[in-house]
Amino acid sequence: MLDILLVTARRDGIDAFIEGLSSDPEVRLHLASEGAEVPGLVRTLCPRLVIVDSTPEEVGSFELVRQIIGVNAMVNTAVTSPLSEEEFHDRGEGLGILGRLPMEPGGSDAKALLQKLRDLL
Repeated sequence: MLDILLVTARRDGIDAFIEGLSSDPEVRLHLASEGAEVPGLVRTLCPRLVIVDSTPEEVGSFELVRQIIGVNAMVNTAVTSPLSEEEFHDRGEGLGILGRLPMEPGGSDAKALLQKLRDLL
């Protein structure tokens, strides 16, 4: 079973992505709407993947990834971002982020991310 934690404050806007993840029979999807709950959830759930979409707080995505790997460096992460691949790589260098997702990820993005995670595992 793949426990995946999705951090998002906009569940309605990414329905197809959520459906793409949760429709996989090997995925157990957990949702969090606030970045403050993420470190505790990473400790208790021990997810294989944390997807950082957005949070209502002013915590940046890369800072939240830093907090996540501070709790468990073995957790894979993915981040939605408007940055180009090159900018994303420069800003996230050293964080071991599995992948960059578009700002409006869909079902095909979910399937591609799950394949990337499975290939890594």
